[in-house]
Amino acid sequence: MPEENEYSLKAKASKKRIAAPDLPYLPHDPENYRPAIGLIACGGITESHLTAYSKAGYRVTALCDLIIERVEKRRKQFYPEAFVTTDYRELLDRADIEVVDIATHPQDRPPLIEAALKAGKHVLSQKPFALNLDTGERLVRLADQEGKKLAVNQNGRWAPHFSYLREAVKHGLLGDLRSLHFDVHWDHSWTQNTPFERIRDLILYDFGIHWFDLTSCLLGERKPDTVFATRSRAAGQTMAPSLLAEAMISFPGGQASLVFDGFLKHGSLDRTYAGGSAGTFVSEGADLGSQKAVLYTQKGSARVTLEGKWFTDGFHGTMGELLCAIEEDREPVNSARENLNSLALCFAAIASADEGVPKRPGDVRSLPAGAAPGAG
Repeated sequence: MPEENEYSLKAKASKKRIAAPDLPYLPHDPENYRPAIGLIACGGITESHLTAYSKAGYRVTALCDLIIERVEKRRKQFYPEAFVTTDYRELLDRADIEVVDIATHPQDRPPLIEAALKAGKHVLSQKPFALNLDTGERLVRLADQEGKKLAVNQNGRWAPHFSYLREAVKHGLLGDLRSLHFDVHWDHSWTQNTPFERIRDLILYDFGIHWFDLTSCLLGERKPDTVFATRSRAAGQTMAPSLLAEAMISFPGGQASLVFDGFLKHGSLDRTYAGGSAGTFVSEGADLGSQKAVLYTQKGSARVTLEGKWFTDGFHGTMGELLCAIEEDREPVNSARENLNSLALCFAAIASADEGVPKRPGDVRSLPAGAAPGAG
C-alpha cells in the first residue's frame, strides 16, 4: 500500500459528511422597531419591494410616483390605507415617516436621497445609489451630518446561497479568501425590445453589479488591486447590448473572476466557488433560485439546506438590515459607505472593457459615459 500523502488525507477528510453549520443567513427583523415607511417611485421592481415588506409586517404608510395610476395600483395591491401623492415633497413633509425607500431611475436618486436626509429620514436607495463616487461620498457625509442611516438595496446579498456564503466568511469558516469565482450561463435576451435594451453595459452594469457588490463585500478590508474586463456580442444575437462579459480581479493574496454568458438557450447554469485557507464553499444550480450548496472544511463536507428565494427575500433582507441598524444604532451591512467600494469596482471594470487595459478601482470616479441611459 502506498503511503498516504497530505493531499490524499485531505481528500479523504473532505468526503466525510458532517452537519452544516447553522448560520444566520435569513433576513432579520428588528425586535421592536416598526417605523412608518414611505416609498418614492412605484415602478415594476417595487412589486417585489412591497411583497417583501407586507410579508414581513413592515408598515408602508405613504406611496409616491409621478404617475398616479402606478401609485393607486400599488396601494390597492398592498397597503389600502396608505397616503398617496405624485409629489415626493408631500411624502417627505410627513412627520410620521421615518424611513424612505427610493426606487426611481438612477440619475434621479441623488437629489431625492439628499432631500430625504435633510428632511430627517433614514434612506434605503435602490442600486446604484450614485453614478459618481464623488456624489456618493458627499451623500455619505451628509447622512453622517444628519445622524441618519443611508443603505443600498443590494438585494443579491440576501439570495440564500450568497447570504450563507457571506455568513460563512464572516464567521471565519473559510479562513483567508484566496479564490472567488462566479459564472452564470443563461439567456438574458428576454430584455430585447424592453427599456433594458437601451443600457449599453446591460451585463457588466445592470446585471453584474450584484456580483461586483458581493465580491467587494466578501473581501471586506482587502481592497481589489486591479480589474480587467471584456465584453462582446454573442454569435447570433440581434439585440444591441453585448450579452457576453467577464472580469478578472486581483486582490491581496488571491484572485476573483466573473463570467457572464447571457445568450444560451439551453442548459442554464449558475455556479459560485469561494476558497480560502480553512474551507471552500461551492454552490451550483440551473438558476439563481435553485442552488445546491456544499461547505468543505478540515472536518468534512456539509451539504447546506437553503431556505428562501432571492425574490423576495433579498428585498426583505435589505430593508430588514436597515431597520435593525437603526434600532441598534450601528452601520448597516449594506451601507452606502461600504457600497462605494462596489461601485468603484464596477466602474473600473466598465472602463477596462472600454479601453482594453486593467484598471484600479477608485481611479475611475464615475460610471463611464454611455454605460447606461442618463449616465453620460
